[in-house]
Amino acid sequence: MKILKFISVLAILVILVFSFWIYRSLNAPYSHNKNNQYIQIPQGSSPGQILVKLTSEGIISSPIPLKIYLKITGTGKEMQAGEYLFNSPITPLEVLSELKSGKLRTVKLTIPEGFTRFDIAKRITGQFPQNQAAGEDAVLKLTEDISLIKDIAPQAKNLEGYMYPNTYNFPRAVTTQAIIKQMVEEFKKVWKPEYADRASELKLKPHQIITIASLVETESRLDEERPVIASVIYNRLKKGMPLGIDQTAVYIAKMENRWDGVINKSDLESNSPYNTRKIIGLPPGPISSVSESSIKAALYPATTNYIYYVLNVDKEDKSHRFYSTAAEFERGKAAYQTWLKKERK
Repeated sequence: MKILKFISVLAILVILVFSFWIYRSLNAPYSHNKNNQYIQIPQGSSPGQILVKLTSEGIISSPIPLKIYLKITGTGKEMQAGEYLFNSPITPLEVLSELKSGKLRTVKLTIPEGFTRFDIAKRITGQFPQNQAAGEDAVLKLTEDISLIKDIAPQAKNLEGYMYPNTYNFPRAVTTQAIIKQMVEEFKKVWKPEYADRASELKLKPHQIITIASLVETESRLDEERPVIASVIYNRLKKGMPLGIDQTAVYIAKMENRWDGVINKSDLESNSPYNTRKIIGLPPGPISSVSESSIKAALYPATTNYIYYVLNVDKEDKSHRFYSTAAEFERGKAAYQTWLKKERK
């Protein structure tokens, strides 16, 4: 009896000591030298393979305490593949908590308002190495997948205007198709059903509204001014006047892969249907990505008699002066050109 009691007490002591060792090991901070390096846990890794990986990388000192903990709790399946930054020092339980998040190393992609699909292609190619070998043309080809917007603009020839300007975070290995799809989905979140109803009230198609919004986007940086810019566009359309928006010449140069940062005389004389110096009416489609502010301006333009505008030389906010007559406009343009000459000296 004494021997059995001794064995029982000894067993209890061993269990207590072992439990204390497990508890202490799981909660003891461990220092490593990989705190600034991403540790990749591949897809399909088993719990055992993950623990071996963490041990070999020096993130944990031994896989045994976590292996026992996972066996007891049955939480091994909660660990996910991903790319992780582990603080140093860090406890095994904190490591396990990180592994349950499934973190992926991401790349921030910022698409400013007014970017064209050519600008977007260049930025995607520059920031995602998997696109660099194929080049910008391969990305541009994907922006011609109009199936993504057939419910909104079935007559569109490409996705220009429908890739929403925003800051996105994508996994490093993301496909270009996924990037473009996400930007279009973001646009669809902004394009509300009532916007289509309003377009119908204006006797315009959504594609025409987005085209007008893109013209507004490229002409003004100020939200409060955009409805007035839109009013000029509508007033010119009603009068049968060319819109005369020089940013369409920039777009033509980008389409023809010859944009050098300067609008040349030849750009303004182009016979392209996008040349609003020559054509009457809207260009065939949008010339840039559009913000919701510009969409709203196109849907709800201000009520004015303005048909001209010139950059306001008296302010630094890039605002414009608006005119109803050619004579007023010529005076305003002369003042602007005088100011421009002084600026260039």
